[in-house]
Amino acid sequence: MIKRPLSDKYFRWTIAVTAYVFLLLYGGMLIQWFGLGAISSWADSAVHILLLAAAVAMIAHNLGYYRPAKGKYLFLLSYSTVLTAIWLALSTWALKHMFHDQAEYLQWLKSAVPVHFLIAWIVITSMGLRSMLVYDMAEQQEALERREAAERMSREAELYKLRQQLQPHFLFNSLNSINALIVLQPQRAREMVLKLSDFLRGTLKREDQQWIPLPEELQYLQWYLDIEKVRFGHRLSTEVIADENAAKLVMPPMLLQPVVENAIKYGLYDTTEAITITIKAWVQQNMLYVQVQNPYDSALQQPHRGTGFGLSSIRRRLYLLFARQDLLEISCDELIFTTLIKVPQPHDKSNHN
Repeated sequence: MIKRPLSDKYFRWTIAVTAYVFLLLYGGMLIQWFGLGAISSWADSAVHILLLAAAVAMIAHNLGYYRPAKGKYLFLLSYSTVLTAIWLALSTWALKHMFHDQAEYLQWLKSAVPVHFLIAWIVITSMGLRSMLVYDMAEQQEALERREAAERMSREAELYKLRQQLQPHFLFNSLNSINALIVLQPQRAREMVLKLSDFLRGTLKREDQQWIPLPEELQYLQWYLDIEKVRFGHRLSTEVIADENAAKLVMPPMLLQPVVENAIKYGLYDTTEAITITIKAWVQQNMLYVQVQNPYDSALQQPHRGTGFGLSSIRRRLYLLFARQDLLEISCDELIFTTLIKVPQPHDKSNHN
């Protein structure tokens, strides 16, 4: 919110001190340069300077409440001219009544009117211009902060939506598998329910976290894989390799699950053979690299299947977080499908929670 000048203690003190200094300088100048009497000189200085300080404070304060969008500089010139005229009329009227019997001073006061007007107009207009620029800059800053806040809220909402969209498909598959196992293999069904419970509990724990350490993400991923291994049995095996240095880095939560889900979908669904999904993590130039590889035979893939929602959601999340399009790379070479995720590290890792 814009801080108004009269509510600013520093501004009030600045006006008061400046007025006091100019009162002394102007009064002394009237005595030394123009040979006026001490009483009339100090009274003239006090009336002119104090009323001028009031005019300066008024224009600075009022411009905080009204500045036309169009013609604001013309408005400023008109306003400062009117205010200067009012200041001159009041100060002249007050001094004439105070020294109505001093003809010599009154003659000097009359001859000084143009100079008084010009100097006061310059001072008042300068303060008005400064105030207008300060208010405009403050409003622009407020507008920028509001826009950034709105964009941040929109980005966070989209990130939350993307994370929520990852769960239903997996959850429905898991429930269907549990339903199928209840009659045939009740022990495996109970095991899968427990693992699903751990997985969902981990999901809720990470709802409000923007960053988590890599080991926590791998633990979350392991819960997911445990469930999938109950579904697919010996056909699915995984290998996780993470450098020691990588364990110190952080990443957005639930970033790897859709990648591995994609690997299972395109590596396992269209074959009866066992497959191994390999997950590797390492550090390079203060960036976390996570690579997921799975067998992939394009000849076995059904035509209606594309790269799926999983990878597109990862690409979108990475862009929303880092404003970069080069953090997700996919390639297929010699029947191996490779997904590489690059995660830049935040500057302050102490606030990743």
